[in-house]
Amino acid sequence: MITYNSDVVCTEKLSLSVRHAMDSLRRDIRRTCIVSAREGITIQLEPAEKIQTECFAIYKKSADSKMDNAGAKDIGSLVINASDDLGFIYGIYYVSKEILGVNEFWFWNEQKFIPKDGYIIPDDYHFESKPFAVRYRGWFINDEVLLDTWNINGDKDKPWEMAFEALLRCGGNMTIPGTDENAHIYCELASEMGLWITHHHAEPLGAQMFARAYPELEASYDKYPELFEKLWVDAIEKQSRYKVIWNLGFRGQGDRPFWADDPAYDTDEKRGELMSSLIRKQYDLIKSYDQDATCCSNLYGETMELYKKGFLKLPEDVIYIWADNGFGKMVSRRQGMHNPRVPALPEKGSTGQHGIYYHASFYDLQAAAQMTMMPNSPEFIINELRKVYDRGADDFWIINSSNIKPHVYYLELIANMWKSDDKSFDADSYTNEYSRKYYKISSRSYSSDPGDMDIATNIKNQSKKYKLVADILKEWPEYSISYGPNEDDHAGEQFTNNGSRVLAAALITEFDHNNPEATKSAKEWRWFSDSELLIDQIRDYKVLIEKGVKGYEEYLGKCRNVYNELSGDVKDIFEDTILWQIEYLYNSYHGAYHTCNAIEACLTNKTDSDKPDYIKAFYEGGLAARAFKTGYEEMRITEKRVFKGFFENDCEADIRQSFYVMKGFMSYVRFLGDGPHFYLWQRMFQKGAGGDKVLLILRTRKHVTDEELWQMMDNKYRRIEDI
Repeated sequence: MITYNSDVVCTEKLSLSVRHAMDSLRRDIRRTCIVSAREGITIQLEPAEKIQTECFAIYKKSADSKMDNAGAKDIGSLVINASDDLGFIYGIYYVSKEILGVNEFWFWNEQKFIPKDGYIIPDDYHFESKPFAVRYRGWFINDEVLLDTWNINGDKDKPWEMAFEALLRCGGNMTIPGTDENAHIYCELASEMGLWITHHHAEPLGAQMFARAYPELEASYDKYPELFEKLWVDAIEKQSRYKVIWNLGFRGQGDRPFWADDPAYDTDEKRGELMSSLIRKQYDLIKSYDQDATCCSNLYGETMELYKKGFLKLPEDVIYIWADNGFGKMVSRRQGMHNPRVPALPEKGSTGQHGIYYHASFYDLQAAAQMTMMPNSPEFIINELRKVYDRGADDFWIINSSNIKPHVYYLELIANMWKSDDKSFDADSYTNEYSRKYYKISSRSYSSDPGDMDIATNIKNQSKKYKLVADILKEWPEYSISYGPNEDDHAGEQFTNNGSRVLAAALITEFDHNNPEATKSAKEWRWFSDSELLIDQIRDYKVLIEKGVKGYEEYLGKCRNVYNELSGDVKDIFEDTILWQIEYLYNSYHGAYHTCNAIEACLTNKTDSDKPDYIKAFYEGGLAARAFKTGYEEMRITEKRVFKGFFENDCEADIRQSFYVMKGFMSYVRFLGDGPHFYLWQRMFQKGAGGDKVLLILRTRKHVTDEELWQMMDNKYRRIEDI
């Protein structure tokens, strides 16, 4: 039996990564076992060369009937055999999950543990793992703006440690440990925990970006080849002590083409020729340091288009990394209005090594989901990844995991897929099992006292309610709004938040005072509605936003009903992992709806004075601001315990900025309709301010703020609605 006094031991000298996993198992034992004097079985690590790489075997070793020198009886041991570090690490975490019940995302989903006396291990216990279906598999911790400012009890490294632990628990062996500067900060921690290091497609060889190293110089390889190459050499030497899969490539200074920084390369031929030559140069450089080095190269965005056109040449033994479009579809991504949807998988029967860069989270300032879960269904993802297997792209899977916590549901799904190409694996069963793992009251809390049978029965009844959560998760993609003709064209929270901000900014910057309906469209929103006029964009947008408001209102109602059915820790976990996301989306759509109304009032609605209805625009702008603010507050109230402050830096979808923008919008339309003296609206809505009919005196009350004025309007309009 594993008890509080069980230990994890090994007679051999172990690596830091295995010792780290051993410490994690000791922690898990302390969390799941009651403090007692009861002797516990020892968990023994024993190297075994016959075990395949990254695999392990676990069995119970029979007790020796003899006493030791201290007179203690041997109660046997639980042996973990492996031939390498990752084999031991996976074996350790297997014990943690399968025997102690500590799930892969125990930390990120705040799994609750109810300790028990111990965990019985049958005498015939035996398990042997199988090799993973994907050779290199891991997470790109990208757009990690929440992790970037959050800490755990003042420790900035601890969130990253917990991210890497979750990855290892999922069977991952590789990571891009953050974006830009974070990747350089946390590569050592990732390596110490046993992971291979690879690189962002904008940072070949993991080198510092030229613009950071030499901010005063133009980022041109033609002008400064020796400086670019020095950065590459420095990166190779710095990472020499790590296990590295070297990424080869040449993009711009950030997530964009290099020709955005160097306009001399104005044809596909020139671009492909330079990229091909520099990739070959990087390849030769790496091989001069390590002839057996593993290399990869991203066929991403514009790079894939060059490859498909035949302008990009790669060394034959490089792993070709194909990328989805950010929405889970294996086609090229949309960039601005350019959306060719070029198929992004190797041809059937292709030789060489192939892999994928796949998004569980995406950021595009158009329609993506970075703060909330992917808007496409588990069925869709499973089907796409089966196509990946069918095309032989199983050498390398790097998954964009963003800030981990909002995306656990899909990250665990994808981890199931990289473990095995199991044709029987289906979304419905996965969701049921996922919900059972994280939203079920533990059976270990059943009372052993016969007098407490009512309590035990109640807990049993409550434990079945995970099925309610499963049903809610299954409906998640059904409420995602389809914004285009393709099966993957479903909107995340950026569609509402960024859309509202872009359209409100267009009204303010492009407003045609003489002919409001002629106000020009928002250029950044023409990817969605390619119209010359803002009013047409608003009408196209509003059709979908109205559908979203109605749908998410219904969905939120269902979620609140489930929330009310749950109790205790499970209720808390449901709120902190699922309910807040639907609140975020509902309030985002609600805010976008009122933003549309506010802009429409400026463009089409006329008052008796033949001017736009600025009062309506002001009031609707306030309703929009209030909705965005509510969504932000509903998200922040879920920051409890260790996750205090987790959402503080929501700066990409940024529902808080949507609130600020609409407050600015209100001020703008008040200038247009109530300026320059700012007393007319106050007289209309404030009791005792002089009235809007009799204008014998300028005013009788001090000026009110936008917030105070809006509240007066709201009080009046709500009274009218009540009547």
